[in-house]
Amino acid sequence: MARFTLPRDIYYGKGAIESLKTLIGKKAIVVVGGGSMKRFGFLDKVVEYLKEAGMEVKLFEGVEPDPSVETVMKGAEMMRQFEPDWIVAMGGGSPIDAAKAMWAFYEYPETTFEDLITPFSFPALRTKAKFCAISSTSGTATEVTAFAVITDYDKGIKYPLADFNITPDVAIVDPELAETMPKKLTAHTGMDAMTHAVEAYVSTLHTDFTDPLALHAIKMVHRDLKKSFDGDKEARESMHNAQCLAGMAFSNALLGIVHSMAHKTGAAYSGGHIVHGCANAMYLPKVIKFNSKNEEAAKRYAEIAEFIGLKGSTTDELVDALISELKAMNKVLEIPSCIKEYEGGIIDEAEFNSKLKDVAALAIADACTGSNPRIPTQEEMEKLLTACYYDKEIDF
Repeated sequence: MARFTLPRDIYYGKGAIESLKTLIGKKAIVVVGGGSMKRFGFLDKVVEYLKEAGMEVKLFEGVEPDPSVETVMKGAEMMRQFEPDWIVAMGGGSPIDAAKAMWAFYEYPETTFEDLITPFSFPALRTKAKFCAISSTSGTATEVTAFAVITDYDKGIKYPLADFNITPDVAIVDPELAETMPKKLTAHTGMDAMTHAVEAYVSTLHTDFTDPLALHAIKMVHRDLKKSFDGDKEARESMHNAQCLAGMAFSNALLGIVHSMAHKTGAAYSGGHIVHGCANAMYLPKVIKFNSKNEEAAKRYAEIAEFIGLKGSTTDELVDALISELKAMNKVLEIPSCIKEYEGGIIDEAEFNSKLKDVAALAIADACTGSNPRIPTQEEMEKLLTACYYDKEIDF
């Protein structure tokens, strides 16, 4: 028996945040990140609509780009004191992910972070509050997924939390919020969405319910991401929908080792974080090459290539065409080809190599590895990571 889970309601299109007026409750806490939602007036609108719904509203502001365990605990404590019956998270993936984890600790104060790291181990939620997510970036799709990523800075590890309990009750996909994204964020989040859809399509847990969502998302991202990057508003709206479709697919089919590698390299190095979407974009071509040694995966990559109009007379040619197309997309989106080139070389080569064995082991143990079509050995994962650092071509 399999399961397919989505939010009960998804409101989409321009002005969709006005649907907050329809929520029924007494108190709402709004979890947000930096100042962009406030600067562009969206936070004020959210508060206004919630008040029109008859709710008392409290803000938890300042969730950092890679939300920490400490931020989650602070937010949960505020919730326990305020006792909201709606948690409304708005912004990019970070505030929504943080709010999902806060939700668990609000409802179950005695639980520990370690209790939640095991996939699908959350206690039953909605004993105190329901959850509404409003996405402002076109990539993470956390507004419709059963996942959150929280960073333990002391250990230098990003933990992907996974449980259908944390799938939001209401998702609001309003493209007006995404129109404010800068170009670099547009590129990184867009390729994050592409990676979600590609990994969902080749996942060992893909189904008839997830395949069409993944394929159509891939087609939309391939068609519209460059135009969105260049500022086309219609393309921005299309990308906002595409990333949501990709999220519906991967939340149910799960992901693969592109995400395992991105999770475990993201906060591992002293030079700085590797932005998640950028990491996915850099690693995806190498992982496709690795996975294509699996016959079924190669067949499905070839199907993707054909679906977006790439040419090839054999499976191998179609797989190579897909890899080349993704590399070309990265180039026009000004995404580096490898970790060594990332942000002018902030990830030190010696540190990368000194941590290679440990990072590889952590990536293999990541929750996303289990649904990858080919499970790497320790040696293979080290080769993969090395290839991603130097942009090497390796025969896997």
